[in-house]
Amino acid sequence: MTLKRNILLVGAVLLASGGLAQAEMVATTVNDLNVRAGPGPQYPAVGLATRGSTAVLDGCIEGSRWCRVDVNGIRGWVYADYLQMDYGGNQVIVEQHRAEIGVPVVTYESTASVVPADPQPAPGDELIGPVGAVETITPPETVRTYIETNPTETVRLGGDVVVGAEVPADVTFQTIPDYEYRYTRINDRPVLVDPGTRRIVYVYQ
Repeated sequence: MTLKRNILLVGAVLLASGGLAQAEMVATTVNDLNVRAGPGPQYPAVGLATRGSTAVLDGCIEGSRWCRVDVNGIRGWVYADYLQMDYGGNQVIVEQHRAEIGVPVVTYESTASVVPADPQPAPGDELIGPVGAVETITPPETVRTYIETNPTETVRLGGDVVVGAEVPADVTFQTIPDYEYRYTRINDRPVLVDPGTRRIVYVYQ
């Protein structure tokens, strides 16, 4: 009788732990990206998730690409286009398969009264494209000097400005003398872009 009871207790514990494991959704970051204090590029970064980081996914805002995650103990918001999960044995982008994966819906209520001084991308604004692999570069200091002395207007786009993200086709680039990459400014962040692939190869901090 005691043995049978112990077996039943063990079974109950295994079932309970299995339920907990299923409730926790784990994603992986597809590139380096900022973890932000709120669901939008106007919120300050609270940490950096490097490419391949494990992110525990709480859920995403309905009708938005922003999701709440926990990365190495840092709780914040990231873009669903930069998260991937295992689905049916394949790694899929969370934003493209939210319904199939069953991503929970979460909400965000801001208690901040400070409104950003600069206009921010609206929900309907054009988005930065999906992230792809690019070669890591370290631009010479002369490039920074050129950018600082030849400022260009900023382009407002939805999404995080990260290395590997594809810049929309209607964004124009500025040529840098004697340099293979081009320059533009997205959401007040100077970036270098590969003109062939239109992917960001470097983001100035």
